[in-house]
Amino acid sequence: MTVISEWIIGTLILLGALLCLIASIGVLRLPDVYTRNHAASKGATLGVMSLLLGVFLYFLLIQGHFNSRVLLGIVFVFITSPVAGHLIMRAAFNTKIPLWENSVQNDLQKKRDSEKKFNEN
Repeated sequence: MTVISEWIIGTLILLGALLCLIASIGVLRLPDVYTRNHAASKGATLGVMSLLLGVFLYFLLIQGHFNSRVLLGIVFVFITSPVAGHLIMRAAFNTKIPLWENSVQNDLQKKRDSEKKFNEN
């Protein structure tokens, strides 16, 4: 049981580190603020949650200690990180930061145009 637990914990921690690394590469390599923010919020959320889950399982299965603070950290990251990413993207859009020139679809602009037509009538 301990060997299997160690393998699962190690896999979760390595997966979390890999996802955080991919998210940081995405922040450096992607072309505009929207795609960079998407990489940061989604990749880092999954990476941090995987790391924290590995830490929680380590304390629970190896050390025999239930750590509620780590569970609260997982819940906090799960709730706040996507919301913060969404708000940052919405603020960037409202300040009219342009999309990448090869972007194909802009749903928020369509919504803004339809609201503008509704308000004019």
